[in-house]
Amino acid sequence: MALKTLMLVCLLVAAMALIPPIAEAQLGGLLSGLLGLIRIQGTVFCTVDGNMGVNGTATPVFPNALVQLQCGGNVVSSSTTNGSGIFSILLDPLQFLVPSLINNCNLAVKTPLSNCNTSLPSIGGLSSTLQVIGSTVAGLLNITNIIPTGFGFLRA
Repeated sequence: MALKTLMLVCLLVAAMALIPPIAEAQLGGLLSGLLGLIRIQGTVFCTVDGNMGVNGTATPVFPNALVQLQCGGNVVSSSTTNGSGIFSILLDPLQFLVPSLINNCNLAVKTPLSNCNTSLPSIGGLSSTLQVIGSTVAGLLNITNIIPTGFGFLRA
């Protein structure tokens, strides 16, 4: 009888040892999603290609420009640049997968360039693909950082 009890206790201990890693693996993806964030940010410059001038020369920024995140032709999020031309779009990683964002989405600046400089085109806009530049940890929050690869002018 004692041998059967000992065997049962050993079997239960072995079974309990297997449960925590499985539960942790299953919850790990959920917790990282719950405690994660995707941040797309950058600066839009008031140039025909929306990028900084050659060799970092003084380049005016594009304030109050509408920046849209488009995936498969649909606008899924948007932001407006501040007075320094900086925009930031925050996304929930439970709704968006980073590889899908990189491969299927782009940024589009819909505000006419002539709004920041009258000598620039009033028709058309800027567009950029995306790239991941790393992650930032803030407490328990893991933030995936994404930036534009470089804007280009698209005629309407």
